[in-house]
Amino acid sequence: MHTLALALLLSFSQPAAPVESPAVSATSITVEYITFTLVNKTARSIPLIIPTVMNPNLSPFSRSGVRLKVGQKIFFKEGGKRHLLLQVSADIDQDANLDVAKLLKQRRAELGLRKKKG
Repeated sequence: MHTLALALLLSFSQPAAPVESPAVSATSITVEYITFTLVNKTARSIPLIIPTVMNPNLSPFSRSGVRLKVGQKIFFKEGGKRHLLLQVSADIDQDANLDVAKLLKQRRAELGLRKKKG
């Protein structure tokens, strides 16, 4: 669990500052990141897909800290298809705890997906 958080944090190191020459000035681009925790309060693993980052598998009763760019999409798979779970936005509070199972339940209902058996 800590390895996932560490891997995600390490994968988001800030790029080097642009080099400015006297003749050309570089425009800085601010990229906003949100740090939050993905929480799995269930007895089942929850596989997720975070493109260009990693595909974490949230263990049962676990918490995984992430630091993701605003706009980053997080997906889940169901019925062999990839579905959007959430897109990171500035509406997510820094250091928020997101209950992934609850988000999945809400998103499945919105998409009209059948409830998982088991």
